[in-house]
Amino acid sequence: NRTLFGVSQAGLVNNLNDGMSWGIFPLFFAVHGVDVNGIGLIKAVYPVTWGLGQLATGYLSDRWGRKGLIVWGMWAQGLALLGIGLGVDAAGLSPLAVGVAGSLLLGLGTAMVYPALLAAVGDVAHPVWRARALSVYRFWRDLGYAVGALSAGLIADAFGLRWAILAVGVLTVLSGLMARQVVRFPQPAE
Repeated sequence: NRTLFGVSQAGLVNNLNDGMSWGIFPLFFAVHGVDVNGIGLIKAVYPVTWGLGQLATGYLSDRWGRKGLIVWGMWAQGLALLGIGLGVDAAGLSPLAVGVAGSLLLGLGTAMVYPALLAAVGDVAHPVWRARALSVYRFWRDLGYAVGALSAGLIADAFGLRWAILAVGVLTVLSGLMARQVVRFPQPAE
């Protein structure tokens, strides 16, 4: 099922972002002079934005459909990570401000995809095998935490912290492109 593949790969990459950010962001921002309180703020903005945002995006997913929120949400996350990786050294920008702004966009992107991905599985799975489809999706989605932490660590060790963030950012944009190509949903009910 192409849609379940597209949704599962997006779920994996979405959580890969999270796994990477928990391990890499504190080190990356500390190297750029952000104190522990600032790093805590950067890390808090992401889940707070995601948690509050999904209250609205779940509703929007039911009204507008799933695909646009999934694709644009993945792209927003990817751009957030690229902005963090490249923007932290930009002239005139404080690393703390770049981190907070990037985490805000990362949280918004995650809020867009999180309820839409889960609902998408329910949309395309027949009731007879819906629980099995959800468990397969959740397996791939949750595996993303470990894949993100491990791959980001390997990339950071080999090429540096910035490259771990940039690589995950590029992967996230590509995941959005993949979802755009393979995911097919029925239109939302009126």
